[in-house]
Amino acid sequence: MAALTIKDIARICGVGTSTVSRAINDDPGINPETKERILTVVEEFHYVPNNSARNLKVTDSNTVGVLVKGRNNRFFQSMYADFEQELEQAGYDFTFKEIAYNENELLEAEAMIKEKRLKGIIFLGGMIENPDESLARLDVPYVLCTVAVNTRLAKSSSVGIDDEKESYKIVDYLIKKGHKRIAVIVGQRRDYAVGRRRMQGYVRALNDNGIIFDDSLVIYQRDDLPDYSEANGYAVMSEFLKSGKEFTAVYAIADLLALGAYKAIYDAGKKIPQDYSVMGFDGIEITKYMHPALTTVRQPIEKIVKESVDIIIKEISGDRTSRQVYYETELVEQDSVIEIL
Repeated sequence: MAALTIKDIARICGVGTSTVSRAINDDPGINPETKERILTVVEEFHYVPNNSARNLKVTDSNTVGVLVKGRNNRFFQSMYADFEQELEQAGYDFTFKEIAYNENELLEAEAMIKEKRLKGIIFLGGMIENPDESLARLDVPYVLCTVAVNTRLAKSSSVGIDDEKESYKIVDYLIKKGHKRIAVIVGQRRDYAVGRRRMQGYVRALNDNGIIFDDSLVIYQRDDLPDYSEANGYAVMSEFLKSGKEFTAVYAIADLLALGAYKAIYDAGKKIPQDYSVMGFDGIEITKYMHPALTTVRQPIEKIVKESVDIIIKEISGDRTSRQVYYETELVEQDSVIEIL
C-alpha cells in the first residue's frame, strides 16, 4: 500500500490540508476535537510528513496569513475557524500568528511573508497609525480586519465596525434605562486602539445626554494581566468596588472583562442587576450562559471574516481597488440590565 499523503489524511478526516498541517505542528488555534481526530488517523495509518514535499509546498505557497495583534484573545480566536473555512473554500491555505500588543506588526508581517511565502496577509486587531505609509513596503496585498486606523482618510482596504459609534450605542442604551453613574472598564492606559475608540464613544454618549464625565468612574485594565481577560476584569472590578465609588451600572468594553466583573460583584456580596447593571461588548457565545445572561452587542463575525477574505482574494487576483467596509453591531438584550427611576 502506498504511503498516505497529507491530502489523504485530510480526506479521511473531512478537513482541509492546512488543518491537518496545523494539527501535526501543534497549532494552538485549532479546535481540540478536530486535532484529536486528525492525530488519531495519523497514528493509525503511521503517517510521516514528507519533508521534501513540505519544502516544495513552501516554495510554491498558496497561503494567506492572518497576523493577530493580541495573544490568547478569545474573541479573535473565535474567528480562526471562519477564516480557515472561507480561505479553503476559495482554494487557499491558512496560517496565523499571534503577537503581543507591544510588538511591531510591520516587522512581524515582513518576517511572516518571507517565511511562509504568503500570497496575502490580513491584519487582525490592534491599531496602525497611517497604514498607507507604514505598510507600503509590503510586497503582497493586505487587508485590515477590525484594526483601529488613525484616520478614515486611509486608502488601505479595511473591514470591521465603528468602535466609537457602537460603544456610544451601549452607553446611550444604559442612559435611556435611567443610569447616570456608569462605570466603564476600558483598555490599559497605553491602549490607543480599540480601548481608546470605545472610551471615546462612552464620553460622547455622556456629553450628548447632558451627563458630566467623571474620570473616577473609568477603570483601566492592569498591564500585568492578559488584556481583555476574565482575570483582568475581575482584578480591576474588585479594586474598584473597594474604592466605594457610587455607580449603578458598569460597561465592560469586552464580554470577557464583564465575565470577570460578574465574579467580583458577586464576591463583594452584590447582585446583578439588582445592585449593579452590567453590559458587555462583542456578543460571544458564553454570554448566553452567564448568570444572569449578559446584555451586550454582537459583532457580525461571519460577515467581517467573509468580507476580509473576499477583499484579499480580489487583491491577490490583481484588483487593488481600495474598500472600506463597516458593519453595525446587534444589540442583544438579555438579563443583566434593569431600568431605574
